[in-house]
Amino acid sequence: MTSSSAVKPELARLAVNTIKMLAVDAVEKASSGHPGMPMGTADFAFILWTRYLQFNPEDPHWPNRDRFVLSAGHGSTLLYAMLHLSGYDLPLEQLKQFRQWKSMTPGHPEYGCAPGVETTTGPLGQGFGNGVGMALAARMAAARFNTDEHPIIDHYIYAIVSDGDMMEGITAEAASLAGHLGLGNLIYFYDDNHITIEGDTNLTFTEDIEKRFDAYGWHVTRIDGHDHDAIERAIAGAQAEMERPSLIIGRTHIGAGSPNKQDTSGVHGSALGAEEVIATK
Repeated sequence: MTSSSAVKPELARLAVNTIKMLAVDAVEKASSGHPGMPMGTADFAFILWTRYLQFNPEDPHWPNRDRFVLSAGHGSTLLYAMLHLSGYDLPLEQLKQFRQWKSMTPGHPEYGCAPGVETTTGPLGQGFGNGVGMALAARMAAARFNTDEHPIIDHYIYAIVSDGDMMEGITAEAASLAGHLGLGNLIYFYDDNHITIEGDTNLTFTEDIEKRFDAYGWHVTRIDGHDHDAIERAIAGAQAEMERPSLIIGRTHIGAGSPNKQDTSGVHGSALGAEEVIATK
């Protein structure tokens, strides 16, 4: 693992902007999709995939790979951008075919359409629950097959979850179980951007997520979701916490970088539009 401090800031910014604009351009070409979430979580995805996530694009089914679940499945172009840039067999032409019939890049991630997609997500809370199941399965496998000399199962399950996920009842049940079982191999990033497709989250959702997950028995940290050093510290801290699942609450800005649509519901479920794409670039 290489610290982000060893990467020139301008190179890291270029990488993040590349992730953002691959997502934006895919949505723009399809005239349909959700560009705001990928733009807001690109910093976290960049740090996770280049510093911590253990995977092999030439062997997507390597049993001990880390799992990445995009529970916020509406932001699927983020996942497609990361898979493409990380060397998976997902060519640029498939990003250009986003949301088109028979493409490898449907509007929400679907298991089996593209290598590296671990589970189908879209229904809110589904990915959150699936990740808990993956973490439990890993713990059960480790208990059966690991020895002191050969810990062959020791991977993590990471996910990006959204406000919509947090509002669902299935999330509460899965989070409670994960805390009860002490699934320390589970690390979730909560994209706390304060925006839903209807407007500000305060319209319907004002609970204290930090207190709620602390009560479930999770390890909870709050960070600036665009601060690369803070993201690194949070992931490292979560990996070091072996007895509790971890929730990293990242305060992010939906549509980060869009001069006229950042922090608005207008960037949640609609393409930026040609003029705004140019202004953003």
